[in-house]
Amino acid sequence: MEKTTSQKIRLGFFVISGLIIFIVAIYFIGDKQKMFGQTNHLKAIFNNVNGLQLGNNVRYSGVNAGTVRTINMINDSVIEVEMLIDKSIFSHIKKDAIAIIGSDGLVGNMIINIVPGKGNKAAVEHGDQITTVKRVQTDDLLSTLDVTNKNAALLTADLLKITKEIIEGKGTVGSLINDTVIAQDLKQTMFYLKVTGKGTAESVTKLNKLIGSLENKNNVIGVLKDTAVANDIKKIVQNLDRSSAGIDKLVSNLNTTILNIKEGKGALNYLSNDPNLVRKIDSTMININEASFRLNENLEALKHNFLFRGYFKKQEKEKQKAIKK
Repeated sequence: MEKTTSQKIRLGFFVISGLIIFIVAIYFIGDKQKMFGQTNHLKAIFNNVNGLQLGNNVRYSGVNAGTVRTINMINDSVIEVEMLIDKSIFSHIKKDAIAIIGSDGLVGNMIINIVPGKGNKAAVEHGDQITTVKRVQTDDLLSTLDVTNKNAALLTADLLKITKEIIEGKGTVGSLINDTVIAQDLKQTMFYLKVTGKGTAESVTKLNKLIGSLENKNNVIGVLKDTAVANDIKKIVQNLDRSSAGIDKLVSNLNTTILNIKEGKGALNYLSNDPNLVRKIDSTMININEASFRLNENLEALKHNFLFRGYFKKQEKEKQKAIKK
């Protein structure tokens, strides 16, 4: 049956619409895969790609920067991954940047995250290789978690055993918890400790006040701390030292003199120890006294002599005049 014109128009419109939708989808998919934009190649070496596939995203600081272009198995432990990076972002990646394989969310596709370096290195160039860090695998996490669960189960069993013994009053802790006498003693001990702590605090306060009062110059310690007083005391001590040295020297000389006297040396020993000399001195003193008495008698006789009477009277008159004046 021959198709009408309207049907042909509808068919043509449908074909054209489908073709446009196809072209747009191809464009968006290609743009997402960086097939039509300006890109540079960047390489990274991994030990395990953890399910990474061609076309997976590459992110730099959380921003989509490109896609995975190729995954090449070099050997059993080296896998080379080549990435297509947008040129607008490529210039910001430094040579010390680090590539890490992660997941897009909890259960999303695997992606490559490029972590920026310290920023003091030069930018990467086309075809450069950057450093990688091994990602912790899920199997390792599960293995570690399994060990942790086993340890937790053992700890729980031990804890249950300990708590059961405590409840039954076994051991030191059980006795402390279940014995009322020990509880009372402990309570009383804590009370005494509290009282003692309070007394200690008061003693420390008084001691601090006492130490603070030592800084006052009105008391003995304060006076001793005064530099002027300290200098005076220092001078007094020095004078005492010099005086002590002089006294020691005087005592030494005195001891020497006494020793000389004891040994019969010098005039003093001669005068004090010779009995004949003593008798002679006594006789001399007696003679001097007698001579003095006789001299007085002779002077008295001269006063009555007519030759010297005028002289003595004249002396007496002058003495009287001097007394009157």
